[in-house]
Amino acid sequence: MKQEDIIAAATAANAHGFITQLKDGYATEIGERGIRLSGGERQRITIARVLIRNPKLLLLDEATSALDSETERVVTEALERLMKGRTSFVIAHRLSTVLNADVILAMENGKIVEIGTHQELLAQGGLYARLYHLQFAASNDSKRQ
Repeated sequence: MKQEDIIAAATAANAHGFITQLKDGYATEIGERGIRLSGGERQRITIARVLIRNPKLLLLDEATSALDSETERVVTEALERLMKGRTSFVIAHRLSTVLNADVILAMENGKIVEIGTHQELLAQGGLYARLYHLQFAASNDSKRQ
């Protein structure tokens, strides 16, 4: 693996900046015997590793669930670059992760109850629209406080 490929993947994953700030940069040991990374930093390293592998299919399960809002924004940008041109299955409770998906399946009690794009599902006014308004109304309320 060429160093420039690693740097390109880290840059696309929004990880290059914090990696260069580490004592040993890209040679820094992480994990049990190395330094500890935050949840968002670990997510971005994982995204960079996936970019290097270049899979045709992605399965993302709650990829941003443990992140604060600002870190989620940075990771979501990296995920959008990762998913571009790939078949991706995204399992998410945070709808911000799937807003730009080609097709969204809304599930309730283990059954698919709605299928469509973000705009189509909002227009239907069903489960997805209710969840969207709950999440984003709560998000806007917390920003005002």
